[in-house]
Amino acid sequence: MDLLCNAYSAASDEDDEPDHGRPVLPPSKRPKPQNPLPITKPLPLCRSTHNPNLPTEAPLPGRYISKRERAVLASVPTTPNLIPPIPVTTSPVVGSISYSDLPYDILSSLRHQTKGRPWLGQMSEKLYTTLNCHKNAVTSLKWSSSHAHLLASAGMDHSICIWNVWSRDHKKARVFNHHNAAVKDVKWSQHGLFLLSCGYDCSSRLIDVEKGLEAQVFKEDQVVGVVKFHPNNSDLFLSGGSKGLIKLWDIRIGKVVHEYRRGLGPILDVEFTTDAKQFISSCDESKGNISENSIIVWDVLRQVPLSNQVYVEAYTCPCIRTHPFDPYFVAQSNGNYIAIFSSKPPFKLDKYRRYESHGVSGFPIKCNFSLDGEIIASGSSDGCIYFYNSKSSELMKKIKAYEQACMDVAFHPVMPNVIASCSWNGDVSVFE
Repeated sequence: MDLLCNAYSAASDEDDEPDHGRPVLPPSKRPKPQNPLPITKPLPLCRSTHNPNLPTEAPLPGRYISKRERAVLASVPTTPNLIPPIPVTTSPVVGSISYSDLPYDILSSLRHQTKGRPWLGQMSEKLYTTLNCHKNAVTSLKWSSSHAHLLASAGMDHSICIWNVWSRDHKKARVFNHHNAAVKDVKWSQHGLFLLSCGYDCSSRLIDVEKGLEAQVFKEDQVVGVVKFHPNNSDLFLSGGSKGLIKLWDIRIGKVVHEYRRGLGPILDVEFTTDAKQFISSCDESKGNISENSIIVWDVLRQVPLSNQVYVEAYTCPCIRTHPFDPYFVAQSNGNYIAIFSSKPPFKLDKYRRYESHGVSGFPIKCNFSLDGEIIASGSSDGCIYFYNSKSSELMKKIKAYEQACMDVAFHPVMPNVIASCSWNGDVSVFE
């Protein structure tokens, strides 16, 4: 037995030639397999993420590991567990949002805010600048009323861009990529540098533009297509989504305080009336053939519809806007015109007047009133901006802006001759 122990401890199973000085060992009692496995090339090294000292290839069940293999494995230096790489987060701050580098004439115009109805009837004449950042269609844009040199744009490329439009150095000031799907709408808070956005990731998000941080997230179980701040309380906002639900959120508690249910189709737009006691909703009822529900006027506090037979034509309306002073609102219709409605009960459609020269052609094209309410401007499927006299409904001017559809237009809150627009191909333009 001692001879056998000495023989096994001295001999190596990797020797190729027998040593005639050693005693002959008895044959192994392990039976020889009838069909031995073919010799294959070892698998590529793949170290375990849980224990890097384990063999780099999985051994066959029952296979004997020789001393030489054990020695090689023991000589491999130990390494720490592999940790997935941490994704690099790009800072949203790419430029300045301050007034410091604005030209003197622009700074003077921004600080000159006349009370009442200023600068009646002024219109944009020529292209001032084109802002390029978005890689896909831009769905919405909005000027800040408290920081009127800043413009926000939201795109189908999941991003929100903040533009310091008249900056001498860098016009692109912020790029936010908090949404993980297309962004549908964007609105500035009336107070401070906060921005509210919503999109296909079933959420609305409140962003601190100055700090470049996401302040709050409001999750829903539906695609959120539109958001709107309450005009008298910036802590409240409406959201409308793909399941036909309209919700009133309180930012202070981060919860829904009212819900407006009617079994509607996807909500396309919401707009508060001038006194903020009611709001108007537009939805897509084309699948259900219930056209009388396409536009509904709601009581904000009682959460009940005041009228649901406002618009009975078989067209959806992707945009609703109230006149800043007079008691009526308008609806952009897919019938290639803008319809006019009274904002007083029973909210009748004006059958004798409409704005019709532009095209919609199924695009979610928006329109807006000028600051004084004398002009209404609309995007168009032909890439033009159309300017109408709001009282006579006559076409006053047309500007060719893009080769593809012009999706949204926004009058500047201080300078009436400045208007911003965006297109289906991702361009943002400013005319003055």
